[in-house]
Amino acid sequence: MKILLTGAAGFIGMHTAQRLLARGDEVIGVDNLNDYYDVNLKLARLAQLEPHPGFTFHKLGVEDRDAIATRFQADKPQRVIHLAAQAGVRYSLTNPHAYVDANLQGFMNILEGCRHGAVEHLVYASSSSVYGGNTAMPFSEHQNIDHPVSLYAATKKANELMAHTYSHLFRIPTTGLRFFTVYGPWGRPDMALFRFTEAMRQGKPIEVFNNGRMVRDFTYIDDIVEGVVRVLDKPATVSPTFDAAHPDPATSNAPYRVFNIGNSRPTPLMDYISALEQAMGREAQKNFLPMQPGDVPATSADTSELNQWVGFRPDTDVESGVRRFYEWYCAHYGAR
Repeated sequence: MKILLTGAAGFIGMHTAQRLLARGDEVIGVDNLNDYYDVNLKLARLAQLEPHPGFTFHKLGVEDRDAIATRFQADKPQRVIHLAAQAGVRYSLTNPHAYVDANLQGFMNILEGCRHGAVEHLVYASSSSVYGGNTAMPFSEHQNIDHPVSLYAATKKANELMAHTYSHLFRIPTTGLRFFTVYGPWGRPDMALFRFTEAMRQGKPIEVFNNGRMVRDFTYIDDIVEGVVRVLDKPATVSPTFDAAHPDPATSNAPYRVFNIGNSRPTPLMDYISALEQAMGREAQKNFLPMQPGDVPATSADTSELNQWVGFRPDTDVESGVRRFYEWYCAHYGAR
């Protein structure tokens, strides 16, 4: 297939592109290479893709309406994987307009491209953060998500609503994937595992929020990619069980779906840190801090809907995943 992939220089984007290229798909990569984190890491990811004859890259932002329209018109992708976004919960507290530009305006441009380009299926990144103030665990797609606790989460919920509207009005199959705390090789420097590793290598204390009383459904990158590709290959359809008199958030009378992709093994943050200490062979100095605004104490994914749809559940254990991340880190940065 010919696939337009936004966020191609990103963490999930690079791994997804590699998987698609390996199976023979043509990938048109788009990324604005912004400086939210180290651009050199993004360039290094691109360097993993550019030698492949099936890959082409265009430096542009999804918020650029004309540039995105041009790509759809020129490349005529059959399917779209939209991963480009302004990420991060804490950054949204100080730079809210970046989220409106990339996550709202950018997503509108992608939807319009799909509408006018007769795209067969749009798969886009949502987030576990949409569950916001929910405390019933594990999080299920059948739950209400009307109480976001960060602007980032609000933009991701907005994406799901916008996608549903386009699925309803224009019958565009859309599937949103709620990613749960993704980690692994080539991961983002603003994420905890990367920051912990950097600090420990430098002999500095790591910052442990909520005094360590955090639980996350840490999900390894290979499992995320497996889910993305399987879902891409099975376009969303109308749910035969949808009842307009008693609407279920997980179903629709439009070709629209949302799925959790998480490991379904909620792990205490302190156990995650222990896995890194074991991989590095050293103990971390810990600076315990209060909960940060916009954060939540725990996440846990119910992946039964994903498994029913594409026959897959993420299953990589944290110890193995953290070790693979540290092996990559040492190889990439040349130090232990």
